[in-house]
Amino acid sequence: MQNGARIEYDYSIAKAFTFATILFGIIGMTVGVVLAFQLAFPELNNLAGEYGTFGRLRPLHTNGVAFGFTLSGIFATWYYVGQRVLKVSLKESPFLMGVAKLHFLLYFITILLAVVTLFMGFTTSKEYAELEWPLDLLVVVWWVLWGIAIFGMIGIRRERTLYISIWYYIACFIAVAMLYLFNNMEVPTALVSGYGSIMHSVSMYAGTNDALVQWWYGHNAVAFVFTTPIIAMIYYFLPKESGQNVYSYKLSILAFWGLMFVYLWAGGHHLLYSTVPDWMQTMGSVMSIVLILPSWGSAINMLLTMKGEWQQLQSNTLIKFMILASTFYMLSTIEGPIQSIKSVNAIAHFTDWIPGHVHDGVLGWVVFMIMAALFHMAPRMYGREIYSKSLMDTQFWLQTTGIVLYFTSMWIAGITQGMMWRAYDEYGSLVYSFIDTVTVLQPYYTIRAVGGLLYLVGFFMFSYNMYKTATAGRVLDKEPVNATPVAA
Repeated sequence: MQNGARIEYDYSIAKAFTFATILFGIIGMTVGVVLAFQLAFPELNNLAGEYGTFGRLRPLHTNGVAFGFTLSGIFATWYYVGQRVLKVSLKESPFLMGVAKLHFLLYFITILLAVVTLFMGFTTSKEYAELEWPLDLLVVVWWVLWGIAIFGMIGIRRERTLYISIWYYIACFIAVAMLYLFNNMEVPTALVSGYGSIMHSVSMYAGTNDALVQWWYGHNAVAFVFTTPIIAMIYYFLPKESGQNVYSYKLSILAFWGLMFVYLWAGGHHLLYSTVPDWMQTMGSVMSIVLILPSWGSAINMLLTMKGEWQQLQSNTLIKFMILASTFYMLSTIEGPIQSIKSVNAIAHFTDWIPGHVHDGVLGWVVFMIMAALFHMAPRMYGREIYSKSLMDTQFWLQTTGIVLYFTSMWIAGITQGMMWRAYDEYGSLVYSFIDTVTVLQPYYTIRAVGGLLYLVGFFMFSYNMYKTATAGRVLDKEPVNATPVAA
């Protein structure tokens, strides 16, 4: 390509992962709403025999949203952002294009197999690591392919400086590779003993060691799937959408290294009051408190990027999505450290406050940011303006209402649970039976289910708007530079 010639970016892989993001988002979130209503109305567990029970459906929901929806969104944005920031097109390298296509194909097959096997009841029973060993091997293959795509594109780049977003994508790749390999070391029982299902396996670790490795992985799956690549997105899409420079590039790098070092040590807070050594529990709590600094460093940097341009919130719905996402990131990253303090954890542990914390982070930060990123990408990938602004605005307020209903009901439910479980009379006997707490929480479970339903309706609006944008949006004469064009 001659100097000064315009680079023709290839969005075919980004489009494929965008489709996967929407598909797995619908599946994962729909199952989530069913689960929320099952908790409020237990008779709904009986609708489809063993295949409709809470225990069978929950891994489908967590894996569908975490690794179906979120990873698809990460890969879609990588194949979009990577090309543009590195100033290189995938079509320039037939090898990298082949790697990217194989990456998508194997990934899509794996997630479909995950849905089928989890539905059938094949699970390792380890949080965020439920997939059995044949699927683990598939995951390793396409994760390596993604790494080849990342470093291959970096290797042929025209832009010599690596923008901060690239750093965060690289961190996601390297950290998850390490975490996944160590936590998913397992022995296929049928191959070793000759008995049982070929799908079954047992962990190579036992007891407390298994718990330690699991929550080193589990907490950092949140760090390097739900945090670092989402920060990569906002560092690219917020400046592009608003036309503003990142407030402080130094702060972005400082927060990056702080996040890298501190996050990896915080997983012990999941194991407070367990058989894990006390010093390890304390370290988990301390590192969780320290984690506030790099987390808020990133979030404040995002918010200050809009300094002097806050009026854009009135007219640009995408900026509303991204700024609220940053706000929820701040909320979630102060709430987690508070829960990791031992005295607070004594009340919070095993209660509904924990899923309340997880979901204000996932729904408010992760999903909002991925949807905003895809909305920004759509006109540039399809050459059409966003189909409907009114639909986008309605979606924003509907989903925001849904999140608020969700986390407030779970905060109240969780603290109520914790206090009731710890209530003793003057004889040292428990005041409440377990079923007493369940009865008291039923209204809050109903509110949570309604909040989840509102959020799901908003996601269907998003999916419809994206579909209509790709097929019926007004054709654009040229690619927009900053603010995304939206039909009234």
